[in-house]
Amino acid sequence: MAEQLDDHVVRALSTGALPRAAHRDAQADAALLWPLFEAQVQSRHLDFAQRWLHGQGQGYYTISSAGHESNAAVAMALRPSDPALLHYRSGGFYSARAAQVPGSAPIQDVLTGSAASVEDQISGGRHKVFGSRDLAVIPQTSTIGSHLPRAFGLAFALGQQLAPEAAIPSDAVVVCSFGDASANHSTTVGALNAAGYCGHRGLPMPIIFVCEDNGLGISTRSPDGWIRRALSTRPGIEYREADGDDPVRLLQVTRDVADTVRAERRPAIVHLRTVRFLGHAGSDAELSYRSSREVLADYAKDPLLATATALTAAGAATADDLLERYENVRADVMACARGLANGVPRLTSAREVAAPLATRSPERARQAALTHGPARVKVFDGTLPEDSAPLTLAQAINAALRDVLAAWPQALVFGQDVGRKGGVYGVTRRLQKHFGHGRVFDTLLDEQTILGTALGAALAGCLPIPEIQYLAYLHNAEDQLRGEAASLKFFSNGQYENGLVVRIAGLPYQKGFGGHFHNDNSVAVLRDIPGLALAVPSGPASAPALLRECVALAATEGRVCVYLEPIALYHERDLYDVGDGGLLAPYSPPSSWDGGQQELGRARLMQEGPDVLLVTFGNGVRMSLRAARRLAGHSVRCSVLDLQWLAPLPLADLVAAAHRHPRVVVVDETRSSGGVSEGVLAALVDDGYAGRMARVTSSDTYIPLGPAADHVLLSEDQVVRCVRAIM
Repeated sequence: MAEQLDDHVVRALSTGALPRAAHRDAQADAALLWPLFEAQVQSRHLDFAQRWLHGQGQGYYTISSAGHESNAAVAMALRPSDPALLHYRSGGFYSARAAQVPGSAPIQDVLTGSAASVEDQISGGRHKVFGSRDLAVIPQTSTIGSHLPRAFGLAFALGQQLAPEAAIPSDAVVVCSFGDASANHSTTVGALNAAGYCGHRGLPMPIIFVCEDNGLGISTRSPDGWIRRALSTRPGIEYREADGDDPVRLLQVTRDVADTVRAERRPAIVHLRTVRFLGHAGSDAELSYRSSREVLADYAKDPLLATATALTAAGAATADDLLERYENVRADVMACARGLANGVPRLTSAREVAAPLATRSPERARQAALTHGPARVKVFDGTLPEDSAPLTLAQAINAALRDVLAAWPQALVFGQDVGRKGGVYGVTRRLQKHFGHGRVFDTLLDEQTILGTALGAALAGCLPIPEIQYLAYLHNAEDQLRGEAASLKFFSNGQYENGLVVRIAGLPYQKGFGGHFHNDNSVAVLRDIPGLALAVPSGPASAPALLRECVALAATEGRVCVYLEPIALYHERDLYDVGDGGLLAPYSPPSSWDGGQQELGRARLMQEGPDVLLVTFGNGVRMSLRAARRLAGHSVRCSVLDLQWLAPLPLADLVAAAHRHPRVVVVDETRSSGGVSEGVLAALVDDGYAGRMARVTSSDTYIPLGPAADHVLLSEDQVVRCVRAIM
C-alpha cells in the first residue's frame, strides 16, 4: 500500500494531474502554503521510511500519519511554545512545529523513535511517540482519549494563572488532538464537558481541541454526520470545521481559531476532516474491511496533493518544482533511515529500561522551616497545633495540609466538596478560608477531570494535591494514574514529570455508612503502577510526616504519590479501652521533620516482642496492637510492624524485622486475592526467610451494607486465632 500511494503522488506531480482546487475564490498565501507542503511531504516520507525500517528488522510499531498531514496547518497557526498533546497521527504537526524552531531534527527524532534507539531524543528508546521538550510537545501514549483530561488541566492552570512562574508563557494556548472514534470515549467526553463547563461559567480556558476525523475507528465506521453533531452542540465551546484537502481555508480557520483562543481565553474545537492511508497500524489488513475502490477513492482527498494544487493555482510553483522537492525530501529521509538500518544502540538491561522511574534526589528540599512565626500562627488561627491537645487522624492531616500549603506556595488542594464544605469528613476544613479560592477549590463531580486537572497543573509548575472522595471512586479514573501520570517520566526519559499527591479516603470498617462504595478495601490497582508511591497512615503520630514525605517526593522528584487515608480512623480517639485516648497524638511540626522513620521505603516498628512479628498497615495497626495485648495474656509476645508504604514495600525494614522473629503473621485488611499480604509473603520467601509464615485477610468479595460486613472483613479475633495456631 505504501508503494501504491507513493506511485500515485509521483504520477500526479509528474503529469500535473493534480486534484481540483477547492475554494478557488479564496486568496492563497504562498508564504504559508510552501511550509505546509514541506511539512506534509516530510511526514509522508517518514511514514514510508518507518515501514522500510520495519522490513529491515530495525523498525517497530508503524502507525502512519498519511492522510492526516493537514494537521500541519494547526502547528503553523500556533507558537512553538504552545503546549501540544498530540494524536498518534501527528507527523505533519510535528514536522511543521520543528520547522519553527531552528536546529530541530524531526527526521532523526521520528526515525530513532521508531527504531527504539537510545538516541531517540524523547523516550530514549522506550516507545514511539511524538514528543520533544524543545518543541513543547508532551509525549502521549496511545490509550484512547486519555490525554484529554491532562490537556484540560494544563489549560485550566494557565487560564487561572495558578503557576505564574512556570516556564510556559502566560498567554500560551494548549492544543490537543484526537481521532473521531476517540470522540465517543468517556474520557474524551469528560474532558470536553469540563472545558465546556469552564467556558459556560466564563472561566479562562485557553485550549484548542482538534478532532481529526477520517471516518474510521480501526475498522469501525463513524456514522455520517455523528461527529459534527456531537462536537458542534457542546455548550461553552466554539466549533469550527475544515477539510484537510482544502488547505487555503484550513490555514485561515486554524489561524482564526488560534488567535481567538489566545486573545479571549475560551475553548474551541476544530473538526478537521481527513482521510487515512496505509491502514490503521502495523500489519492491519485494511482490505479485509474496506474495498480497493473505497481506498483508492480517498486518494482524491490527499492533503499533500491538495496543497500542491493550491501552490500551482496560486502561481507559486510548477509541478516540476513540487516533484523535485518531494524527491529531495525522500532522499533526506532515506539517508537517515539507511544510517539506522545496520542497527542502533538500544536499551540493554531492565535497569536501563526502568531508570526514569527510579530517579531519586539525595538532597531533597524539606521545606521544614520556611514558614514560622506570625505567618504560621495566623494559618492556625492563633494556636499552633503542636501547642494544642493531642489530635485525631483527621485533625493531624488537616494541620499537615495547612503547613504544606504555607510552605509550598505552588501547592493546590482541590476535589469534590473540599473547598467550602471542607470535605465530607472535615479533613480540609477552613483551608479555603486561609489560602483562598485559587489554591483550595471544588471541582466537577468527575474523577477523571479531578486527576486530569492535577496532571495538567503539575506540568504548569504547580504542586497538586487532589482528593478522591472515596477509594471506590478512583476506579472510574485509574488510567489517569496508570497510563498518564506515572508513565510520563518513562516515556519522556525523565524530561517531563508531573509530581502530585492524590489524597484518597478509603479502606473498610467505617460504621453506619455505605457498603462497598464507602468501605472499599482494594488497593491492587495502585500497587502495580510502576513508579507510584503509595503511603497509608495508621494514626496521627505518623500521618503528618508521611504526608510531608509524599509532598517532598512530588516536589523534588516529580513522583506520583497516593496518600490513602483510613476513613474509619479519622475521628477515633481510643486504642484499647473507652476513654484511653490511645489513638490521639501530639502534632509533629515541620521543624521536627527530617524524613526519618516515615521516609519512602521505611517501616515503623510499633512495639517489640520475641515470639511473633505482626506485619500490617492502616486499620490493621490498631487491630494488631489490640490483638497483641490479648495474646500477651496467653504469654505470646508480639512485635507490630507498620509497613506505612504499600508501594514500593519497605523491603529492607520488613526483612530485617522478620529475621529477628521465628514467626511472621501478615495482618491484611485487603482481600486474599490481589491484596498486600501476597507481596509481603513473596518478599520473605525471595529473601530466604526460614521461619513460619501465615496471613489473615478479608474475604474475596465486595463489602455488604450493615452488620453483614463483619462476616467478610478481617477481625481482631481472626488475628488472635491465627497467631495462636502458628504458635
